[in-house]
Amino acid sequence: MDARRDDEEAAAAPLLAAPAPRSHAADVHVLSAAFVCLFSAYSAAQNLQSTVNDEGDLGTVSMGVLYTSFTLFAVAASPVVRWLGASRALVIGTSGYLLFILANLVPTWYTMVPASLYLGFTASIIWVGQGTYLTSAALSHARDNSLPDGPTLGSFNGEFWGVFASTQVIGNLISLALLRNGKDGGSITGKNLLFVVFLGCMIIGIVLMCLLSKRDEKRDNASTHSSFGAMLKYIVAPLKDRRMILLIPLIAYSGLQQAFVWAVFTKSIVTPVLGISGVGGAMAIYGASDVVCSLVAGRFTSGLHSATFIVSVGAIVQAVVLFWLLLFYSPVEGLLGAAIPLFIGALWGVGDGVLNTQLSALLGLLFEDVKEAAFAQLKVWQSGAIAVIFFLSPSITLQAMLILMAASLVVSFGLFLLLTLVVEKPSSIRA
Repeated sequence: MDARRDDEEAAAAPLLAAPAPRSHAADVHVLSAAFVCLFSAYSAAQNLQSTVNDEGDLGTVSMGVLYTSFTLFAVAASPVVRWLGASRALVIGTSGYLLFILANLVPTWYTMVPASLYLGFTASIIWVGQGTYLTSAALSHARDNSLPDGPTLGSFNGEFWGVFASTQVIGNLISLALLRNGKDGGSITGKNLLFVVFLGCMIIGIVLMCLLSKRDEKRDNASTHSSFGAMLKYIVAPLKDRRMILLIPLIAYSGLQQAFVWAVFTKSIVTPVLGISGVGGAMAIYGASDVVCSLVAGRFTSGLHSATFIVSVGAIVQAVVLFWLLLFYSPVEGLLGAAIPLFIGALWGVGDGVLNTQLSALLGLLFEDVKEAAFAQLKVWQSGAIAVIFFLSPSITLQAMLILMAASLVVSFGLFLLLTLVVEKPSSIRA
C-alpha cells in the first residue's frame, strides 16, 4: 500500500513542480515595463530632434523619413506579425530603436537617415504586435474570469497607456538633468552622456521583452498566407468596414496631435521661452498629465458610448488650447511666461491620454477577428499623419500649423460622433 502511494506521489511530482503559467495581467505588467524602458529613451530623444540636431534640419527630416517608412511598412505589418507571432514581433521590433539611439551618438546624414528608415520598419512590427498582444491578453483574461470584454479591454489599455505615458516623464527628466546651456543660442553640453544613458535603458527594455510569454492564439495561418491575394485581402479587410472609415480621421488626428507636441510645441513654444534645456521639463509635465488621463480613461471605458464621452472631453480640451494659441498667445517674460508652456503641455497630455486608450480599446472591441490588420491600419494612418507634421513644420508658420490642427480636429471629431450613430451596438460589441 505504501509502495503504491509512493508511486502515485512520484508520478504527480512533476506536475506539482511545474511552474504555474503567468497570468494575463502579469504579462501586461511585463509588456508595460519593457515599453517604459524602451520609450523613456526613444520619446525623449524624439522630442529633442528638432533642437539638438537642427543643422540642415537633420532631426526633423530624419523623423519625417522615419514616419514615412513607418507608414509604408505598417501596411504589410499585420501578416508579418501573424507569421512571427506577437511575442517574437515585439522582440524583433526593439532592434530599430536601439540602432536609432546609437545613430544619435554620431548624428550625420549617413547615420540618422538609414537608422530612421530601418526604425520605421521595426516600429510597424512592434506596435502592431503590441496591440495584438494586449488585446489577446485582455480577451483571454475576460473569458477565463467570465468578465465582459469592453471593461476588461478598457482596463488593460488604461494600464498600458497610463504606464507608457510615464515615458515622457522619465525620459524628459533625464534629459532635463543632463542637458545644459541650451538657452539663448548657447552650446549644448551633456548630449553624448544623455544618449549613453538612453542606450542603457534600451538594453533593459530588450531583456524584459524577451521575458514575455508566448500567448498567440491558435489559428490556421496557412489560409492567410496561401497567396498574395489572400494576404492582401486580409490587410485591406478593415477598410471595407464603414466603422473603420469613420475612425480613420480620428486615428490620423491622433498622429497629428502627437507630432505637433514633439516637433512644433517643443521648438516654437517651449524653446523660445525656456531654452532647449527646458524642453525636458515641459515634456515631463505633458507626460505626467498623459499618465493620469490614460489611467482614468481606461478605468471608465466600457464600450462605444463611454468612449464617445471620454473622447469628447479630450477633444474639447485640445480645441481650447488650439484656438487660444491661434487667437491670443504671445510669448511673455517672467514667471508667467515660463509657466504658460508647462500649462499648455499639461492640457495637451489630457487629449493624448484619451485618444491612445480609447482608440486601442475600440479597435480591440470592433475588430477582434482581424485585430492585427486593424492595429496595422491604426499605425498606417497615425504614422502617416506624424510624417506630414515633421515634413511641414520647418517650412510653415506656427499660425498655419494651428489652423491645420484645428480643422483636422473638427472634421475627425465630427465623423467620430457619426460613428456612434451608425454602429449597431449589439452586432458590433459583445456584452
